[in-house]
Amino acid sequence: MRLIGFVVAMIFAGISSTPAYSADKLTVLLDWFVNPDHAALVIAEERGLFKDVDLDVEIVAPADPSAPPRLVAAGQAELAISYQPQLHVQAAEGLGLARVATLAETPLNALVALKGGPIESIADLKGKTVGFSVGGFEDALLSAMLKSVDLSLDDVELVNINFSLSPSLISGKVDAVIGAFRNFELNQLDLEGQSGIAFYPEENGVPVYDELIVVARRDDVDDPRIGRFLDAIEEATLWLTNHPDEAWEIFAASGDDLDNELNRRAWYDTLPRLAKRPAALDRRRYERFAKFMKDSGLIEEVPPLETYAVEVN
Repeated sequence: MRLIGFVVAMIFAGISSTPAYSADKLTVLLDWFVNPDHAALVIAEERGLFKDVDLDVEIVAPADPSAPPRLVAAGQAELAISYQPQLHVQAAEGLGLARVATLAETPLNALVALKGGPIESIADLKGKTVGFSVGGFEDALLSAMLKSVDLSLDDVELVNINFSLSPSLISGKVDAVIGAFRNFELNQLDLEGQSGIAFYPEENGVPVYDELIVVARRDDVDDPRIGRFLDAIEEATLWLTNHPDEAWEIFAASGDDLDNELNRRAWYDTLPRLAKRPAALDRRRYERFAKFMKDSGLIEEVPPLETYAVEVN
């Protein structure tokens, strides 16, 4: 009995002296505060899917929404949530980033006006005011949409309204806004007792593009943690697609100020737009949009696609 007790004691001593297992850390910088656009990330975290692939993922909302890609390029984090149009600009600048995944595979950006107002078609914008938040890309979108009805930016008055999109429409400060996300602003207007009308870039002269993407340092795309991360968000996306109501309850309970009517509506509008194959790369889509960016004067040259967009093995 003494021998048995000694052996048992030694076994437990060995267990207690073994270092605790530690999952690989991975930091993901968001493009903005947590919202339904980040459904796959939140569900993967809350359902333990990152842990299942031995990852300890830290999801960080940025103080400056423009900073995450540059922080990743500088090695301050492994991954950032960004946008395909933004990536084309940064690739042309030589920033050293590469797209490794897609979260939202259709455009969310839209030109929005109040229903029942003076804007019933894009042609009605002639002589009207259009609000925007981010100069450069948004006015290029608007320019292409206006061109589809034989108008140009000279035919409208552009007003910088920062991110006050819905309030500027409701107050009459502008006749329309470009840069509104169709899964949010239209719902926000409705909650304010207003109905919006949306004109979609991809139906009016702008090539289709991936709205929300994941970028990494180009030199780090072979990091095995990234492949495991992509496996987890693919599983999360398929699960929340199959169980949207249960997934909403998990999302709503995962953080402060998420459980509200705007997010609930946006949740159900966003889910159909999530990429079911996050790692898959549509090469033709990227090449076509790069040409649009060059033709619009937003970039001077188009770098080789493989230098800024990859499929992780």
